[in-house]
Amino acid sequence: MHSEFVSLAVIAFISAIIPMVAKSIPRRLVPETVLLLLAGSLLGPHGFHIIDSHADSIHMLSEMGCALLFLLAGFEIDPKSVTGEDGRHGLYTWIVTFILAVGAAMAVPIFAQGREGILATALLLTTTALGTLMPILKERGLMGTRIGDLILSYGTWGEVAVVLCVAVLLSTRSTWQTAAILGGLFLLCVWIALMGSKSVKDGNALYRFLDSKAGASSQTPVRVTLLLLILLVTFSAVFELDIVLGAFAAGFVLRYIIPTGSHTLETKLEGMAFGFFIPLFFTVSGCTVDLKKVAAMPGYLVIFIAALVLVRSIPIILSLSLRKSTRKEISLHNRTSIALYCTTALPLIVAITGIAVRQHLMHEDVASVLIAAGALTVFLMPFLGSILYHVVDSDPISAIKEILHSPSELPEIFHEHVHIMNKHFKEEQLQHAIWKCNRVASLKDSLRRIENETERNMMYKLAAKHLRELESLQEKSLQERQQLMIRQYAEMDKLYHAYHNGDIPTLLEWEKMMGYDKEEPATQGA
Repeated sequence: MHSEFVSLAVIAFISAIIPMVAKSIPRRLVPETVLLLLAGSLLGPHGFHIIDSHADSIHMLSEMGCALLFLLAGFEIDPKSVTGEDGRHGLYTWIVTFILAVGAAMAVPIFAQGREGILATALLLTTTALGTLMPILKERGLMGTRIGDLILSYGTWGEVAVVLCVAVLLSTRSTWQTAAILGGLFLLCVWIALMGSKSVKDGNALYRFLDSKAGASSQTPVRVTLLLLILLVTFSAVFELDIVLGAFAAGFVLRYIIPTGSHTLETKLEGMAFGFFIPLFFTVSGCTVDLKKVAAMPGYLVIFIAALVLVRSIPIILSLSLRKSTRKEISLHNRTSIALYCTTALPLIVAITGIAVRQHLMHEDVASVLIAAGALTVFLMPFLGSILYHVVDSDPISAIKEILHSPSELPEIFHEHVHIMNKHFKEEQLQHAIWKCNRVASLKDSLRRIENETERNMMYKLAAKHLRELESLQEKSLQERQQLMIRQYAEMDKLYHAYHNGDIPTLLEWEKMMGYDKEEPATQGA
């Protein structure tokens, strides 16, 4: 027992210092998740053997961390992002990637053998580590943005569809037995969701009791949420389904019951989950990576990551580019960024390779390399996605580079950059409008719970005043940024002409020459 406490103390120490280490890295390029995985690999059974990841108690705590991670992931997802237009395209794209992955696995059957091995490889190539991405997206401020919403819409199917396919295609049961179990889980989730939603809408005695205990020492809402999570995870475990399925389902059910969310409940769950259980889960997951075996088989690692990009990233880029709405709304840089984020893969790789090894479809060494490749994508894909997301399509520096390359095309280059600049401003306005609509909807739902009419009306007026102030600040910020960009282009143009033939245009002449005075003002309708 003492060795388990030593392992727990080491993991707690790692969890405490990793945020400081991550912050010390310039530009926070390496997510905390990657550092936790690396620490687990170095200190686990394949490294210095300080952490005993095979201990039952450590394994149980890790499974709880995994369950909480996917509970929060499911709760973050708006059902409309799955069933709406973005979600439908995400599903269609996943089906295409699965077909491509099956073809790739059949053409190059180097990871696993046999029919089931090909299916396992295909599922490995189509997964998205959505639960792993959640803390990274929050850390980088992408949650609630249009980019973040599309990552969730496309990434959700890379998690949910793969879990369902693993249950059906890699199960040792007959198909009808698996279908019956999944149907039972679905009916249980629907029943809990409908009962819970009715209780909240009607404001019955149970709901009033839970609401009154939200701030009490009993923390009853948190206990009920954990009961929901453990109930569905237990159902999954008893019927030998991946616990990710039950945890995800618990998150969806909770979201259905509380469609506008609950800041208090979320804060408490996140404090418990990200404070202890989730860092422990990532550290223990890192313990499965054998760096020596990875070093002995680097070709497998490179091939797998390249296949992930070809099979998963490119179809998502094409899907976003072929859709008229996202093609106009999202730049190519950001479309590529979304695809790279969705190519992050890890937790399900651990689960699928474990099943493949147990069924003698895959060698243990290959499984270890694929897990390492999945861990590497947790760093590599968000890193590349972050670089592309922060690339500014229109700025004076990139414009001057293009001018130096093609001086004769100076007017065309300026005009193109100004057009892209305006497009970015309009995209920001759209995102702000969506944010405002969501805030208003959430506000109205919250105000309906205030029984005193006078208090409710005064609170509404105050909230409306605050929204107007925020809107005014946003509009002022956009105007100032637009004026700054205009001045920067004019200064650059002036400097260029000072060393080349031609007259130096004034700011007004430059705006007229570029046709900027005919552009629709970017701040209209803000």
